Amino acid sequence: MATTARRSDLVGLSALVTGGSRGLGLLLSARLARRGCQVTLAARDADELRRGAAWAEERTGKKFSTAVCDVRDRDAVESVVRETQARHGGLDVVVANAGVIQVAPVASLGAETFEDAMATIFGGTVNTAMAALPRLRASAAGGRLCLIGSVGGLLAVPHLLPYSCAKAAVGALGEGLRAETAENDVTVTTVHPGLMRTGSHLQAEFGGRSSREFAWFSALSGTPVVSMDADRAAERIVRALERRRTRLVLTPAARAASVAHGVAPATVTRLSGFAARLLPPPPAVPGEAADGFEQSGGFEQGHDLDQGRVIDRTAATWTEKVRRLGSLLNDRAAHRYNQHIPGPPTSA
Repeated sequence: MATTARRSDLVGLSALVTGGSRGLGLLLSARLARRGCQVTLAARDADELRRGAAWAEERTGKKFSTAVCDVRDRDAVESVVRETQARHGGLDVVVANAGVIQVAPVASLGAETFEDAMATIFGGTVNTAMAALPRLRASAAGGRLCLIGSVGGLLAVPHLLPYSCAKAAVGALGEGLRAETAENDVTVTTVHPGLMRTGSHLQAEFGGRSSREFAWFSALSGTPVVSMDADRAAERIVRALERRRTRLVLTPAARAASVAHGVAPATVTRLSGFAARLLPPPPAVPGEAADGFEQSGGFEQGHDLDQGRVIDRTAATWTEKVRRLGSLLNDRAAHRYNQHIPGPPTSA
């Protein structure tokens, strides 16, 4: 049974955010710091972490700790959680945000793509949650655990199937942990964002006709009304953490899709099938996947990543027109939220 008084404010609490060096994770870290938390950013890339911490410190006037950690490595996650607890004399708030995005038709994917998504998104969330829960139960303020799911976990999204499967597992984990921690002082908040302007299109991996996949994804995820301002989303998520909400679905489109799927799942599946026919078909000969940095560099430098050769991109192709029109805000977000690596893009 509960033995401590739950606090509603976050002042003076210790917080750990995985995937905290860029995008939504970085914005959540900054919002938590503004609420008075002592924040540790965890991510795989040390340079990106340094840039992210500098970004957050400049904007908040607070100091941030950093920890290099691959959430797929259970021992590494346990070590970061233990060190964070020791550094700040406890652990009160944990946000499991790290993940990957793979965009491609299922015909261009192999089983290893699903395994990678599950290992990073779901496995990483499990590793983070299981390492954090004993410390959160010991929190004098009543621990808070936040799992970042997706609307893609509430209904399957065409050309994002590995991502949807892994996020669906995160949603189930969040609901189950909330039920099983009900008698403790730990609360679990599961967040299902819709499209957000975080600049994550540069970090995503694109298969099939990769330049076309990049065009529609970057355009749609940056379109106002359809997508949400990432900083506003971060504020909503931190507010949900403060209020210890069980579930948060962000963006009107995501809420409408979730409700529609619950009421008429067969109809929504048929509509998803129609949407899939509007997306780029798989190529006759599967090519190698390319990340968003390669795609954006391809548009700028003249690389046709579908064919693996250099062509003249000075002429405005339809994919370039779509990308530039729809992804302008998302491109700005990429630079604003530490998604863009300085210098020329490099191949994976």
